[in-house]
Amino acid sequence: MAERIKALCITEDPDRPTTATFAGLQRAGVDVTVICPPGERRAWLEENGVRTLDVPLRKQFDREAIRRLRAELEHGRYDVLHLFSNKALQNGLAASRGLPVKIVAYRGIVGNVSFLSPVSWLRFLNPRIDRIVCVAEAVREYFLRMRPAFLRVPADRLVTIYKGHSLDWYRAAPADLGAVGVPAGAFAIACVANYRPRKGIEVLVDAFASLPERSHLLLIGAGMDAPRLRRRIEASAAAARIHVLGHRTDAPALTAACQVFVLPSIKREGLARSLIEAMAYGVAPVVTDCGGSPELVQHGESGLVVPMGDAAALAQAIRTLHDDTQLRARLGAAARERIRTDFRIEDTIARTLELYRRLVPAKSR
Repeated sequence: MAERIKALCITEDPDRPTTATFAGLQRAGVDVTVICPPGERRAWLEENGVRTLDVPLRKQFDREAIRRLRAELEHGRYDVLHLFSNKALQNGLAASRGLPVKIVAYRGIVGNVSFLSPVSWLRFLNPRIDRIVCVAEAVREYFLRMRPAFLRVPADRLVTIYKGHSLDWYRAAPADLGAVGVPAGAFAIACVANYRPRKGIEVLVDAFASLPERSHLLLIGAGMDAPRLRRRIEASAAAARIHVLGHRTDAPALTAACQVFVLPSIKREGLARSLIEAMAYGVAPVVTDCGGSPELVQHGESGLVVPMGDAAALAQAIRTLHDDTQLRARLGAAARERIRTDFRIEDTIARTLELYRRLVPAKSR
């Protein structure tokens, strides 16, 4: 019987797909230890037989964290060090220097890596990384297109593994939109994202101004009160029908109560969790052709895809779904089916296990 692969996984955002992957690897025979912040998901890991540790990562180069990580790596004699954030990557690389452990880095967005940036060489361009797990093909393609070509990350160090989900996770009843000011019978549009200029929320606000008056827009996520966005909303003729809700723990239930979900990203989109959640609830999605979004949403089959930054095209796509209830229902059902069949958590676990076995062949016979 082959000896078990030992993996130390470090994440600052133990979301459900990630923790489900850890638990699945444990069930598949990997000896998994997870370093993550305390909370509900860490408790869930422990309940499911996964050992956890608390090693706070306070900064990009945290001497105390590096010392503790080094001690754990030496004591545990791990085969794989799987790093899920910039802090985890920098501190993990420093702690593992000189140790015979395979380094796996997770990359969840497109871009923001540069040969001219010293920080990039401390992270994803570090030659000690054995594999970079890209959350979407768009992320992988970005690395393969970087110039000059002779400095690129070798193609065999890049692997795409989608974050899988389960429809069983999305059974919460739709929220009461009346509680957030949306009148009965309204055409409700959800946008869930932590505000950043690259998310294109201003483009959505501009597009929304031309939609029918029964339309209401819900902006859900941290930072939606940013001055730049607030000024754009205040200047809109439809400002009274834009509901800025900010961070909400019930964001999926709010989305489930809407008729359409919109992700108007204009730069560096990976594979947005909020989009997957909307699709899992059967809410028809409208996205831009940015990053990994078109890998999730097939235009005309499981949603609508428009050019990024094009407010007129975005408005037309939303208006189409407003006017055609049958199309909206068909796309929503197809979106749900796409998550069920093509973005399964079981596939994420299997592909991650395959990656580990390729990196540690001596324990995979």
